[in-house]
Amino acid sequence: MLEVLRLDSRYGRIPALHGVDLRVASGELVALVGANGAGKTTLLRTISGVQPTSGGVVHFDGRDLARLSARQRVQLGIVQVPEGRQVFGPLSVEDNLLLGAFARGSRDGLHGVYALFPILDKKRREPAGTLSGGQQQMLAIGRALMAEPRLLLLDEPSMGLAPKLVAEIFATIAALKAQGTTILLVDQNARAALAIADRGYVMETGRVVLDGRAAELLRNPQVQQAYLGL
Repeated sequence: MLEVLRLDSRYGRIPALHGVDLRVASGELVALVGANGAGKTTLLRTISGVQPTSGGVVHFDGRDLARLSARQRVQLGIVQVPEGRQVFGPLSVEDNLLLGAFARGSRDGLHGVYALFPILDKKRREPAGTLSGGQQQMLAIGRALMAEPRLLLLDEPSMGLAPKLVAEIFATIAALKAQGTTILLVDQNARAALAIADRGYVMETGRVVLDGRAAELLRNPQVQQAYLGL
């Protein structure tokens, strides 16, 4: 479904990605792990079209995305849940969800999101800014699901959450995968991310330095020492 080839990206004159190759098959959950500053968020932003490329290509279902805007990529089904949630605090929970469906022009996904996150249904009329961090993360994921993603890009969904909420979020991600959603997941919690993934990539300083089956990466001594605290 997704093929990234020799991808480069810069922030001004500062290189951020260097010749990145990455693939995600339909129905896969692929984890992208690495230290802060490794380029993981930049890679997601480049795939979704909010960060420009300076070299290489991104193909989605065989289509070159180079000339497509971020909005057009959403319309194709590439939808990102940004780092830090970025919900619209003064707007109601339901209005935040409906913004996710703007490109589709449909409210049909509301029932499914409320079934997945019942707390959002209970708080649908409340300002999103009054939600807890975990509830805001549920809202950010729900907002993305309203766009009917074919490829869901998740950036640090467990950031700043208590352990119990982290477990709930990862259980939800696993459930979405079981329903057939294709997911590219970035998270500092490498152990939890790889535990639910099919495959994984390890990034350092803007480069992919390791890739393989998730179970193999969990057993890899280099990954264990650098990212799993073993």
